[in-house]
Amino acid sequence: MPTSKKLLEKSSNLKMNKYFQVAKNTWDETVSYRLNFVMWRIRVVLQIITLYFLWLSILPKDTTFLGYNQSLMLTYILGTSLLAAFVLSSRSYSVGDEINQGNLSNFLIKPINYFLYHFARDVGDKSMNIVFSIFELTILFLLLRPPIFIQTDPFFLFLFLISAILALLLYFFFNFLLGLVGFWSPEVWAPRFIFFIVITFFAGGLFPLDILPKSVFTVFQLLPFPYLLYFPLKIYLGQLPLFEIFKGLTVSFIWLILMYLLVKFIWNVGLKLYTAQGR
Repeated sequence: MPTSKKLLEKSSNLKMNKYFQVAKNTWDETVSYRLNFVMWRIRVVLQIITLYFLWLSILPKDTTFLGYNQSLMLTYILGTSLLAAFVLSSRSYSVGDEINQGNLSNFLIKPINYFLYHFARDVGDKSMNIVFSIFELTILFLLLRPPIFIQTDPFFLFLFLISAILALLLYFFFNFLLGLVGFWSPEVWAPRFIFFIVITFFAGGLFPLDILPKSVFTVFQLLPFPYLLYFPLKIYLGQLPLFEIFKGLTVSFIWLILMYLLVKFIWNVGLKLYTAQGR
């Protein structure tokens, strides 16, 4: 009996080490394409600076705009950069290419979970982006000295972390679903590019969504996108009552379950059509 338990523990450790190695390899892969990564980070920094000075000019000191003073708005804008590095970075864009090129077959015959493999790649990519985002924001903070809001309530910080983890998982399934388009079409980059542009707006990556007209914002709250950036940041800012927070967490969790079931369904249907074309 003890021997059986040790074997199970050893098997579990081997599985974890396998996916840890996948995440580590993602770091190595990113370093191999340094120019691409540097250009990506430059684009992110330029976007932050543009939005920062835009809202700095719109909201002078000691003024408010639709419930936001300068400190809260600038905290929101800078916060989107750090949260986006955690939520919106992803390596599952390669799913469509692996299907179209027939490389999916390599994973189907190996003792590896295809979903966990790509999630591990995402973890590796996110961790690197977070490290660089913290470095970039630290430099910007030292240069610009923005009047940011610091949340000190551990309860709100805990709820913020929970909402961010739900957002991470939700975005993973969104990206994976886009990759599954490869089962039916070789054009997988165009939908992904459009999706990334659209989601930056709908997730609240450019401005807080509650400054929109109330009727529009009410519709947005029914969609999954605001729970990627806007909702976690509103929790961090302490601008939501507990009822709204738990309601938002519930909606986010429901969307996560629905997206998981949809991805599993599309995956199973797609596998029946998969012909390993290109191999």
